[in-house]
Amino acid sequence: MKTTMKALNLHAVGDLRFEEVPMPVRKSGEVLMKIRACGICGSDLPRIFTKGTYRFPTIPGHEFAGEIVEADDKTLVGRRAAVFPLLPCRKCEACQVGEYAQCSDYDYYGSRRDGAFAEYIAVKEWNLVLFDEPLAFEEAAMCEPAAVALHAIRQAAVGVGNTVAIFGAGPIGIMLGLWAEANGAFDVILCDIDSSKVDFARKLGFEAVNSREQDPVEFIRSRTGGRGADACIEGAGAAQTWEQCLKAAKNFGTVVCMGNPAAEMPLTQKGYWEILRKQLTIKGTWNSNYNDVHNDWRTALAAIAARRIDVRPLISHRFPLSEAQKAFGMIRQHKEFFNKVMFVND
Repeated sequence: MKTTMKALNLHAVGDLRFEEVPMPVRKSGEVLMKIRACGICGSDLPRIFTKGTYRFPTIPGHEFAGEIVEADDKTLVGRRAAVFPLLPCRKCEACQVGEYAQCSDYDYYGSRRDGAFAEYIAVKEWNLVLFDEPLAFEEAAMCEPAAVALHAIRQAAVGVGNTVAIFGAGPIGIMLGLWAEANGAFDVILCDIDSSKVDFARKLGFEAVNSREQDPVEFIRSRTGGRGADACIEGAGAAQTWEQCLKAAKNFGTVVCMGNPAAEMPLTQKGYWEILRKQLTIKGTWNSNYNDVHNDWRTALAAIAARRIDVRPLISHRFPLSEAQKAFGMIRQHKEFFNKVMFVND
């Protein structure tokens, strides 16, 4: 049995090393997984290069899938699984009712404990979301962002015939659009200031607006006869798009706040009036549901496997762990268009 493995180990902010580390030690109730694919999340960038993790060193990575190679339950050996990365305390009020995303003392693979930018990881059996061939590991690794997007669409209560406006056309924005269509929305409009993202959204068949070139609020109003969108989802985490959502929503419409802000999110008096006068419903969304009553992960993985949500076109780049510097350099310097960038292991 191997005693060491290769991993991307974060020793300090900006100090990510591809190096040999000890193999994870599996405890009772855990499985040892060979990681086959792990996506780079937008949150990984500040975690690695700006803010740091909760301790050093830490192996980042939380969007992953792999093959189980060791387990207490021998029937699990050889099975494939994606992994819900949150480890709830199971003691707080939120945990008592299965709302684990609101846990007040949670652990998390890839930020609070070692994650999946590695060859192997030990994970709790409870966190496994099993799947079978022919679903590819890369597609299954998209389950985390797909589940997060599904949760937001459910918060927006998107239904048949709705017009849905999504502000932010990155990987999550595209998946929001796919879920909105799957839920019966007749018109899905993506808005972004990056022309390459707008072009990519259009290539996938979405109506898309370049907000640098055209007022997205006016565009949405023109598409709806002046009425506005049934639901607007703010996925950029910016004050401007937050206010545009409020202005673009119809009377009695819903606005879902999803984007993680990089700065303060001030709201103007006129923006506040939009909430009052149109009697808007404002909802937050955080992570995803993972319990026996509402499980966004099982739903997302089933939809990906059935190709009701086709995530394959979103995977734009694949790198081995050894080329992490190249992968992150491309992302940070915007050298070329990318959507979802993945680390893959043979």
